[in-house]
Amino acid sequence: MLNLNMDLANLQQSRQAEQNLLAKNTDGSLTSTGKDFEAVFITQMLQPMFEGLESDGLFSGGQSEKIYRSMLLDQYGKMMAEHSRIGIADAVNKEMLRLQEVQSQ
Repeated sequence: MLNLNMDLANLQQSRQAEQNLLAKNTDGSLTSTGKDFEAVFITQMLQPMFEGLESDGLFSGGQSEKIYRSMLLDQYGKMMAEHSRIGIADAVNKEMLRLQEVQSQ
């Protein structure tokens, strides 16, 4: 039981340290970097899903469709990272906080 209390106290201290470092990061660059990384990751995961789609119809196909499809996938990735939070941004932010803390010591 004592170990559980110590682990809980350590967890609370590390959570407080993360919150303090995030509070110091007033421009929001740390959190936006994590979200941007997550968006790029999601976009990369979505690309294979759309590679095999065939185009048909009068106004389909060609180089412009490939360009617009990549732009569409970028926007899908940004929207999913902003709204669904799969957890990559949190992991990136925690690692960046840890690195900042190590550098400041």
